[in-house]
Amino acid sequence: MIDTEALDSGLGDADDDDFDPAVEDVDAELPDHRYTDRELSWLAFNQRVLELAEDPTLPVLERANFLAIFASNLDEFFMVRVAGLKRRIVTGLAVPTNVGRAPQEVLSDISSEAHALQLRHASVWGDMVQPALAEAGIEIVGWEDLDDSERGRLYDYFQAQVFPVLMPLAVDPAHPFPYISGLSLNLAIRIRNAKTGRQEFARLKVPPMLPRFVELNTGTSVKRYLPLEHLIANNLEDLFPGMEILQHHTFRLTRNEDVVIEEDETENLIQALEAELLRRRFGPPIRLEVTEDMDDVTLDLLLGELDITDQEVYRLPGLLDLRGLFDLSRIDRPELRYKPHVPTTATAFQPAEQNGRTDFFGAIRAGDVLVHHPYESFTTSVVAFLEQAARDPHVLAIKQTLYRTSGDSPIVQALIDAAERGKQVLALVEVKARFDEAANIVWARKLEKAGVHVVYGLVGLKTHCKLLHVIREEDGALRSYSHIGTGNYNPKTSRLYEDFGLFTSDEQVGRDLTRLFNELSGYAIEKKFKRLLVAPLHLRKGLLRHIEAERRNALDGKPAHIRIKVNSMVDEQIIDALYRASQAGVRVDVWVRGICSLRTDLPGVTDNITVRSILGRYLEHSRIFAFDNDGDPVAFIGSADMMHRNLDRRVEALVRVIAPAHVKELTTLFDLAMSDATSSWHLGDGGVWTRHAFDEDGKPLVDLQDRTMAQVQRRRRARAVR
Repeated sequence: MIDTEALDSGLGDADDDDFDPAVEDVDAELPDHRYTDRELSWLAFNQRVLELAEDPTLPVLERANFLAIFASNLDEFFMVRVAGLKRRIVTGLAVPTNVGRAPQEVLSDISSEAHALQLRHASVWGDMVQPALAEAGIEIVGWEDLDDSERGRLYDYFQAQVFPVLMPLAVDPAHPFPYISGLSLNLAIRIRNAKTGRQEFARLKVPPMLPRFVELNTGTSVKRYLPLEHLIANNLEDLFPGMEILQHHTFRLTRNEDVVIEEDETENLIQALEAELLRRRFGPPIRLEVTEDMDDVTLDLLLGELDITDQEVYRLPGLLDLRGLFDLSRIDRPELRYKPHVPTTATAFQPAEQNGRTDFFGAIRAGDVLVHHPYESFTTSVVAFLEQAARDPHVLAIKQTLYRTSGDSPIVQALIDAAERGKQVLALVEVKARFDEAANIVWARKLEKAGVHVVYGLVGLKTHCKLLHVIREEDGALRSYSHIGTGNYNPKTSRLYEDFGLFTSDEQVGRDLTRLFNELSGYAIEKKFKRLLVAPLHLRKGLLRHIEAERRNALDGKPAHIRIKVNSMVDEQIIDALYRASQAGVRVDVWVRGICSLRTDLPGVTDNITVRSILGRYLEHSRIFAFDNDGDPVAFIGSADMMHRNLDRRVEALVRVIAPAHVKELTTLFDLAMSDATSSWHLGDGGVWTRHAFDEDGKPLVDLQDRTMAQVQRRRRARAVR
């Protein structure tokens, strides 16, 4: 088990065990009902995504993309969060809740809010985005909108490309009700035998490997698409010759796909995980989406066969599974998208001469390098550094954590290349990364075959930290080059996710990572980390120590300011510490993308707390923790959100950023995000988020992501002039 002591971060080397925030001298009591329900807060986050789709000032293909993101997010919410709550209720396990309500009441509130959001989602598509697409020359049409010529051409396509892969499954005494896979799109069909007059039921799965929207060649600039399920539904006679088609309706099932592994009881984690992934395919149903015109006979049959309750049925107008709108990304209409941002190469990593090659080791030796993705390129920094390390004859060893990476990852290939060149290579592959488990197993085995030492971390903990450690021989001595990031080593998502990464050759960080990797791959128990805060034992205590220092500074009349940027703010102990800091007069700024259980409407408690959320073209993913520290600012970046799982059940790491220019860059970005002149959502009374996108004159507020890209571009131009 990981054990760390307080790092050299402005608070000395005191033993963390001497600090117990639960018994600190606190003057004011906190109110009982001081947290927002985490599940409802997550739904509020997804509503913010939906509000972007509702925004008529955004490019219309981007609005369609936000509708698809909303749908994908909600699917995962049901498969994991709702499924987990139901599993705990059924098995009698305690249901974690930070608002003291009965589990069934929580599920009822989730159902009510999710129903309203799904109806709103369908309305945004049918009433706003679909008409806006049509005005732009992209029409998503129904069968009734086609003329005879178009229907004829589509019938030819149906016969050639669709009909051969369809598999209608009848339900009768000889054919039991078929298995319905999770998230598949299906047609429920009721037919009558023309000879016997007997009514039958059949299920037809819409083939997921075919394009969701079938393009009609109009011969004009207008693009017309027919949903695949409409094409199939209007040609059912070919599938059931001699039968009368009585009814056909689209439906979609969501299953419990949460993976539960009892690691203490298994001898082989990979084998146990593979068995659990197989079981996940057959998880119990938790949501049934149907078209609003589905007749009661068909619905009752589905309810009975799938063991679904009325509360779990979602009747929706229009198309089901709007994840299919991701397919519109192939349309070549750049004017209907965000204006392109072209990532730059970080200033420190730009070649000294045109067409020259970057010496990453020399650049990092010159000083710590802080890189901000996707404004600064992941490919020309992290990937290029690792590729150079794999080739460099002076590099002796490479150690890296891999939580999520792309299927054709140059990261994985670089590790393989390094191993094949005779270097010591250690890859800590987290095979329990949700929904990437199967892919990570494949890459773990590929790495092992290439001679990479592959380990899977510590029993009972996910390894979520983003670490890369390179050991190089220089002038007869060993030198460490390290990278600690806030995001995954994934070149694909790095173009969409906002993250920071710190490159350093600092000896303290090198020793910290050597010790941490030894613990993750072996049995070492390390107690000394200098520039890192590491979970699960002491990261929480380290942050609480800094929050407490700000509180005491405020009580002593000194300036005090806390800035925290995370994806989720849920942990009660951290939230309570922020409340007490606010009561003492500390200015507390929280920038959160997703769940936020912290409230801002508690008089006398949250008067000094401001909470903002920013959503846009990039997914805000970095985690930043900055403290005023009586004029000597302390800042960290890393992988940890303020959630129980991150602080208690994961290996996480924050690194202290020490270069004054880097600390200034982080706090300046933070201040821009919190400014009333920046477009964002403000958390207010009752946990309600209100979007502030325009000023009093109706002019758009500052877009933080556009502004950041412009600033990065200016820095590059300034260097070019020098």
